Amino acid sequence: LTAAAQRMPVFGQTGIAQVISGPITYSPDLLPMVGPLVGRKNYWLACGFSYGIIHAGGAGRYLARWMLNGEPPYDLNEVDPGRYGEWTSDVYTLAKVRESYGFNNVVVYPKEERRAGRPARIGGAYESMKNRGAQFGFRAGWEQPTWFALAGDDVEYRPSFRRTNWFEPVGRESALVRNRVGVIDLTPFGKLTVRGKDAAEFLDRMFANYLPKIGMANLSHMLTPRGRVYSEMTISRLDEQSFYLVTGSTSDWRDVRWLQDHVKSNEDVVISNVTDEYNCLGLAGPRSRDVLARLVGVSVRDDDFPFLCHREVSINGVKVRAIRISYTGELGYELHCAAADACALYGTLLDAGKEYEIGDFGTYAMSSLRLEKGFRAWGAEMTVDVTALEAGLDYFVKLNKKTDFIGKSALLQQKEQDLTKKLGFLIVDAKDVDPEGNEAVWHENKVRRKTVEARSEILHNVL
Repeated sequence: LTAAAQRMPVFGQTGIAQVISGPITYSPDLLPMVGPLVGRKNYWLACGFSYGIIHAGGAGRYLARWMLNGEPPYDLNEVDPGRYGEWTSDVYTLAKVRESYGFNNVVVYPKEERRAGRPARIGGAYESMKNRGAQFGFRAGWEQPTWFALAGDDVEYRPSFRRTNWFEPVGRESALVRNRVGVIDLTPFGKLTVRGKDAAEFLDRMFANYLPKIGMANLSHMLTPRGRVYSEMTISRLDEQSFYLVTGSTSDWRDVRWLQDHVKSNEDVVISNVTDEYNCLGLAGPRSRDVLARLVGVSVRDDDFPFLCHREVSINGVKVRAIRISYTGELGYELHCAAADACALYGTLLDAGKEYEIGDFGTYAMSSLRLEKGFRAWGAEMTVDVTALEAGLDYFVKLNKKTDFIGKSALLQQKEQDLTKKLGFLIVDAKDVDPEGNEAVWHENKVRRKTVEARSEILHNVL
C-alpha cells in the first residue's frame, strides 16, 4: 500500500475506509467459463476468473460481440463452458482447484499432464490398456492413451521442451500403423444422434457438405455466418431422418449447443448426446481389413465395404457400428460399441490380429500420421479464426448445393477475392526441439504467421 501511495498520492491522502476480502473463484483447469450455457436459451456465463477484474474488459467485449453477431469473434475455445459436463463432480473440481492454485507460478511444459482428480472418466478397455503399457493423457475428463511403453522403455513422466522419453516409442507406433495394423482408443470422441421428421433438412442447413446417403458417412463442417470453421464432424446416415454424428473429444456439448440454438420452433428435430453410452476403438493399417475379415460375417472387400461406408456387424457377439474411416490416413475402421462391451471387443481384436503382429498406438502417433497425410484438426488448423477456404476445406464445402447453409454467402463473397492467408504444411529441420503450435513464423525479420500444430515422427522431421 505504501508503494501504491507513492505512485498515486491520492491513496495516501484519502486513507482506507473499508477492507473487503472477496473469495477467488477457480475452475478445475484454472481458466474461466465464458460463453453461452448448454440447454438454456440466451443464458451466458462469465465466471471462474481466478484473477478477477483484470479480465473484465476483454471478456465483456468478447461476449458482447458474440451476442450481437451470433458467433464467437475469435477463437477462445479453451474457456468455452461446454468443455465441462456431468463428469465434473464436486470431488474432481475440489482436487483440481487445489492442484491449480499450487501450480500458479510453475513452468508449464508442452503436453503437460496434471494428475489430481484423475481418473474422472474411463473407457471400457482402460484397465486392459493400462496393463499393456498405456501412458494416459487427459481429454475432456477421459483417460486416453497417448503412447504405449513396451519392455525396456522409460515409463517415467518426463515433461520437457525437448524431445523426451516418448519420442522413439511414438515413432515405433507410427511405423506399426504404416506397415502392419494397430488399435487405438477413440472413446473420447463426442457422439451425437439427430433424429426427427425434419432432421435431414435441418442438418443440410447446418453443414456445408452434402448429406450422405443411407449406409454411408462423410466429413462435414459447421460454419459461422462469416464462413469460419465452427466444427468438424463425421456424419453417418442411419435412415432417411436418423443420423449419427462423431465430433472431437472436447466438442460434444459445444456442438450440441450450436445445433440446438439453430433448430427452428416449428422443426421436429431431437438432438441427443450419447458420448457416454458408446465406446470407440480404431483399427488402422494395411492389415486392418484382414483382421476385420476374420471377425465379421460379411464381406469387407473394397467393393462390398467401400471408404466412408458404415455397417452394423457382430464381432464375437458384440454389436458394432463399423465405419470405414481412419484419422491416420491409412486403411482403417472406427468400431463403435456399447461401453460395457469395449473391453471384450479390444481383446477380440488383439487375438485376431496376432498373425499380423497387431499392436497398440496412442494419440501422439495418430497426430503424427494425420499430419503426414495433410489432414486438418479442429482446434488447431481449423478454428473460428479462419474461414473454410483459408483452411483449405474447398473439397468439403459445396458452394453449389441449393441449400443456403450457414456461412455460404460469406464464402461466395470471399471466393471472388484473393485470399490473404491460407493453411500450408512445412517441413522443419529440427534436431531436438520441436514446435508445438502457436510459435511465430519469422520471414525477413517480421512475424508473418504462426504455427498451429506439429508432431515429431520416426524420420526426425517435423511437420
